[in-house]
Amino acid sequence: MNNKPQNKKTSAARSGPTRRAIVQGAIVGSLAGLGLAGVAPLNPARAAADVAKWPKDAFGQKAETDAMKTLFAGKTPEASDKVNLDAPEIAENGAVVPISVSTTLPGVTSIAIMVSENPFPLAAIYPIPPGTAPMVANRLKMAKTSKVIALVTSGDKVFSASKEVKVTVGGCGG
Repeated sequence: MNNKPQNKKTSAARSGPTRRAIVQGAIVGSLAGLGLAGVAPLNPARAAADVAKWPKDAFGQKAETDAMKTLFAGKTPEASDKVNLDAPEIAENGAVVPISVSTTLPGVTSIAIMVSENPFPLAAIYPIPPGTAPMVANRLKMAKTSKVIALVTSGDKVFSASKEVKVTVGGCGG
């Protein structure tokens, strides 16, 4: 025998629509009102296209020069004062090093970030669609003190900027 009293609110709520169903309906209705009902968060065809463009071989390289050759088809990056790499001189926590890259170069198609002393130097690559500002920011994991390199593809050339980032042990600054 069950000695627990029946809660009339609980049993009544279970027979009707749940709160989750109501909230989901409200969200779908809002999206439909905005004209976004047909937009799927992850379209399988688009995901397959993105995977096909992903430079898997470049991310798998263990040497900085090999990653650059693979990523840029042998083009040699040239240093440019129009590529701005913003990174701390001293990173007290190598697990979260803030990095940002921006440029005033015209026709930028991609921005890549490399960390020379990481086991796999290529940390990130961002395609830059036409008409968008060529600027990216990320928090990178750095294994140890290393040179960080920003690589910007503009037209048929690759431009770069670099900075040494000192990673301290235990956040003591020394």
